[in-house]
Amino acid sequence: MTDSTTMTVAQQSQVISEALSEIKRVIVGQEHMVETLMVSLLARGHCLLEGVPGVAKTLAVRTFSQVVGGTFARIQFTPDLVPSDIVGTRIYKASQESFEVELGAVFVNFVLADEINRAPAKVQAALLEAMEERQITVAGATHTMPALFMVLATQNPIEQEGTYPLPEAQLDRFMMKVLIDYLDPDSERSVLALVRSEDAEAATAPATAAGTATAAPSVPAAKDRPAKIAVETLFAARQEINGIYVSEAVDQYIVDLVNATRHPDKYGEPIAKWIQIGSSPRGGINLDRTARTNAWLAGRDHVTPDDVRAMAHGVLRHRLILSYDANADGITADRVIDKLVEVVAVPA
Repeated sequence: MTDSTTMTVAQQSQVISEALSEIKRVIVGQEHMVETLMVSLLARGHCLLEGVPGVAKTLAVRTFSQVVGGTFARIQFTPDLVPSDIVGTRIYKASQESFEVELGAVFVNFVLADEINRAPAKVQAALLEAMEERQITVAGATHTMPALFMVLATQNPIEQEGTYPLPEAQLDRFMMKVLIDYLDPDSERSVLALVRSEDAEAATAPATAAGTATAAPSVPAAKDRPAKIAVETLFAARQEINGIYVSEAVDQYIVDLVNATRHPDKYGEPIAKWIQIGSSPRGGINLDRTARTNAWLAGRDHVTPDDVRAMAHGVLRHRLILSYDANADGITADRVIDKLVEVVAVPA
């Protein structure tokens, strides 16, 4: 296998494309979610997945981390979780008659914060320092996160019973937010076939233990597949993405889009009455990073306005606070962004 440090750009892209294909074999019908996870990883960001229970959010994150490689930890967020469960705490060692710091579950490459909105705000906030500063402070001492560190959080819609809406400061730490819907009928039939295959394998497991051979399932379990992307390959790809050219016109387009969310009155109705609070500066920064990543994945050495538009919904939808009128009329953040993309012109 080619050493990851000597790979060409085409080889890096090929490895990542193969990993995406591998994940899509398991996560049927959710191609957009898988691609967004990869964009967030390459762009050095965190990703929030929102959808009703049972649409493979947790399975997607677990499969993604296993195919990519690196260490992985799953934290199930519950109402009785406390911050020390996540970041760590001091523990008294009687044999040594002293205190030692025991680090929490976040000190891995990939953290799955499962159903993050089922824990109170104090627990959610325990992730803030790790997500933004890439460090954790425990008992007055600072501990640096691994060089490759990504939080992948899932949440149920806030109208579901027993959930705590994420505060704006927490949402802003996520580079992208993905909305996951139910599968289309064709994809759901494929899922049924996949589950039957797994059930058949599980049913024959005792026979295998007794010495009877069984056929391999059509899609091997994620835990049985080797990692497709080395950590070094990811860092090399990130360096290439940093070198993607962004023209002054595209830079201005990103700034104009973000400013349009802050000053919607300049664009008249209906945008003026839909947006109450616009995007933070992180919106523009992440639009730039994800647009460069999207261009690199497409095999281009420069960013186009189409790259910015392709990333706008994932980057901005959780950074807009809609007005009472918009909520009363059933206007979604995605519809607002559709309108913004329509009215904000690309500078010459």
